[in-house]
Amino acid sequence: MTIHQGQCTIFKQNCLSGLENFASGTSYVYKIALYTANADLSYETTAYTTSNEISGTGYTAGGNTLTPIVPASSGQTAYVSFNNVTWTGASFTARGALIYNSTTNAAVAVLDFGSDKTATSTFTITFPTAGATTAIIRFS
Repeated sequence: MTIHQGQCTIFKQNCLSGLENFASGTSYVYKIALYTANADLSYETTAYTTSNEISGTGYTAGGNTLTPIVPASSGQTAYVSFNNVTWTGASFTARGALIYNSTTNAAVAVLDFGSDKTATSTFTITFPTAGATTAIIRFS
C-alpha cells in the first residue's frame, strides 16, 4: 500500500460546490486520523476510512479534532492551517494521516510522515504557520 501526501480531489470539488467551511463558528468539524504504513491514501481518497487506521493506547478511532486557524489570503493565495494536535498517553506507531471533514466524512488532505513514527508518551503533529507560502492548505 502507499501513502501519497497532498490535497484530495474530492476536497477541491467540495470547495467549488460550497461544501467546506473553515471559518470561525462553522458547523463543520475537521479531524485528523492516523494510519499505518499499510494504508492506501492519496489524492484519490474520498472519505475517512477505518482501513489500516492505527490502534493503540491514547488513540481513539476517528482521530482528534482540529482547530482551524481563521482562513486568510495574501496576494493571489488563500490559505488555512490548523493548531498543532497532540495525543497524550500515546503508545502507537503511525506512518501518515488523513485530514477530513467529520461532519460530511469527506477527505481533505493526506499527510505522509516519510517513515513510521512511534510514540511512547506524547504524539504531536506540528502544522506549518498559516501563511501564503507555508499553510497546510493553499489555493493560488
